[in-house]
Amino acid sequence: MTNSGVAWMALRIARFVLWAAFLVYSLRVLSNSAGFVDHFSRPLRSTEAWLYGLPVLAVTLGFLDLMMRERARIPRPNYFR
Repeated sequence: MTNSGVAWMALRIARFVLWAAFLVYSLRVLSNSAGFVDHFSRPLRSTEAWLYGLPVLAVTLGFLDLMMRERARIPRPNYFR
């Protein structure tokens, strides 16, 4: 496998891990919100950063994944054809 193929696979794995981390963190915040909000029931800045940053990073890695797929010359799947 070429270097771009390895990079493509690493980006796919990282994207999956980021989406899983976002889901786990979201469920943790929902199940125990007392540790993630201040005394006015507003989310802490760190909570906002994690809940906003993880999906944005996952989407960014998705775009890089598409770019590396083209560079590695891996054929696109034939969905709906």
